[in-house]
Amino acid sequence: MSEVLDLAVKLINTPSPSRSEAAACDLIEQRLSGAGHLELHRIGDNLIARTILGRRRRLVIAGHLDTVSSSEPAAMLEGGILAGLGAADMKGTLAAMAVLAAEVTDPVNDVTWVFYAREEIGRSESGLLEIATAQPELLEGDVAILGEPTSGAVEAGCQGTLRLVIRLGGVKAHTARPFMGVNAIHRSAAVMADLIAATPRRVELDGVTFVEQLQVVSVEGGVGHNVVPDQVTVVVNHRFAPDRDVAAALEWVTSLIEGHLDPDLGDSIELADGADGAAPALGDPVLARLVEITGGQVSAKVGWTDVATFAALGVPAANFGAGDPLLAHHPDEHVAVEQLDSVADALRSLLGDASVA
Repeated sequence: MSEVLDLAVKLINTPSPSRSEAAACDLIEQRLSGAGHLELHRIGDNLIARTILGRRRRLVIAGHLDTVSSSEPAAMLEGGILAGLGAADMKGTLAAMAVLAAEVTDPVNDVTWVFYAREEIGRSESGLLEIATAQPELLEGDVAILGEPTSGAVEAGCQGTLRLVIRLGGVKAHTARPFMGVNAIHRSAAVMADLIAATPRRVELDGVTFVEQLQVVSVEGGVGHNVVPDQVTVVVNHRFAPDRDVAAALEWVTSLIEGHLDPDLGDSIELADGADGAAPALGDPVLARLVEITGGQVSAKVGWTDVATFAALGVPAANFGAGDPLLAHHPDEHVAVEQLDSVADALRSLLGDASVA
């Protein structure tokens, strides 16, 4: 069993649901504590390991420790497949990171390895933000790689996201005499029809295509089986290309429905939450070389990731890791052992490539 596989099994067998990552962080800290070339920092359940070699550039390689479930994990290895909670998202890649952090003592660029907590829950609790608040210099770098599952290919940038709450009013009445009221749920039908009929954009940036999405994700209303409802709430999620920010994306969604809104009935639109995306940044020599090393395949990242957090810190970043992203949070979550090795080999090659120094 390779070092990467052995550590991946141990990490999967170490429960680390969000807010309970201490044991997984301890495991990686113990592995790196004897590495004399690394400067270690522990901030809560976040571990940062850095080389201080005076190189011209610094590469940040980051991955989250938490999983989405608190169920008891159990690693299962059979036929070259490693299965178990977090195998793809993203304990296999964490294992590769930890092994390389200890192994590669003389990288061509200084490297900051970041193992952080609470990525899978509300962004306000993110371990990356905890580090940025406590010691922001620990996240400084010229370029970053985020170990999200990408099936071993580079996924550039990420989409932005927003969640919009639309509240439509009406007037209560008895369902036998609906003409005495205004049915808020019926009014929502026109709003949802326009949302469903909308055509989100396909946007090409840096040679990759971002496909936007717009979905109604929740509808709530009704006060009784014989009452015309006077209120309905429609929740919308929009994933948008990183050439727009939250404000521009909100303006577009609002434009689709504003003609249906009646302030006299108390209609309103509220931005519940939102986060900007991140541009692909494939012009950075490290990211461009990683694309070459992995066979030249690159695509836009579907969904939001902490690539956007690094972009907001002024650090261009891309996603790269083992495991199929479609299996993240799936009951059949698994990763091919061969892919664990290939991801580790690609990062090892990148760390020793003088062309990106």
